[in-house]
Amino acid sequence: MFTLANKNKRRGAIGLALLSSISAIVLGGVVSNLAQAGDHSRCAVDDRNREVCLHFSARRIATLSPGATELTYAAGAGEQVVAVVSYSDYPPEAKDVASVGSHTRIDLEALVGLAPDLVIGWVTGNPAEQMETLEALGMPVFYIEPRTVDDVAHTIERLARLAGTEPAGQQVADDFREGMADLEARYGDRDPVRTFYQVWDQPLMSVNDEHLIGQVVQLCSGENVFGDQPRLVPRLDDEAVLVANPEAIIAGGMGEENRHWLTHWEQYPHLSAVADDSLYFVPPSLIQRPTPRLLEGARLLCEKLEQTRQKRTAAQAMSRSS
Repeated sequence: MFTLANKNKRRGAIGLALLSSISAIVLGGVVSNLAQAGDHSRCAVDDRNREVCLHFSARRIATLSPGATELTYAAGAGEQVVAVVSYSDYPPEAKDVASVGSHTRIDLEALVGLAPDLVIGWVTGNPAEQMETLEALGMPVFYIEPRTVDDVAHTIERLARLAGTEPAGQQVADDFREGMADLEARYGDRDPVRTFYQVWDQPLMSVNDEHLIGQVVQLCSGENVFGDQPRLVPRLDDEAVLVANPEAIIAGGMGEENRHWLTHWEQYPHLSAVADDSLYFVPPSLIQRPTPRLLEGARLLCEKLEQTRQKRTAAQAMSRSS
């Protein structure tokens, strides 16, 4: 299935010594794979619309983004993960897996030395030249980039298919879909809350309605004040937020307990979100990674927006009584 026939100039950048070691590992893997091949071919279409087929369930998986790591574990294939990249911190056992650099710069020699039989790549996050090198050397690469709620579940199903862990992966995917549907049923018809989600601070960034976070805001009946921006992650300034005057500001911050991005907005007391004390923190790992934990992040976000609705209702009742 795998071949080294298409050597090209890109390999020169790696060095002859590395190429020799890679060739030995890949060729050795072919022999091992053929010896073990007993299952029917396992195929799945990745997020670059490429069909990736394995002769047998992947036994040694490399995940090249924190999200890919988490999704692979969610698919029931955690015990097969032999390589991760930096910030792959969930589930906790992923911290004990060998790291092969970062998602933006992969240590190819270390990766190849671990002899993965499946590499999970990130469509827009991994360096194209390095990924092309892995493909040229015959390594099967399955690219993922979930961009919708259903994409998250479907990615888990596809990874489980390649890893031979379908029952476990299917259960997680089904639970995720059901949980998100329950949230939509509960909050989908609520009065809209004008919402600003801050995804970064310097430069100031938000998300539009096509972004997965923007979709979660809509699921909770939030009205994303920057939802119609043409860019998936638009760059803004304070003035744009003041003009939009959101009722709620939600930020992830840098770190799971760091709310300091929100304190910045307290200098604008006439901003509706500040005046109504509707500055909310949601841990970034729960909302900014396209994984099953998005369900927990969505629950928190929906609850925050519901708090703002209740404050609005209370203020309107007080106004009428006075």
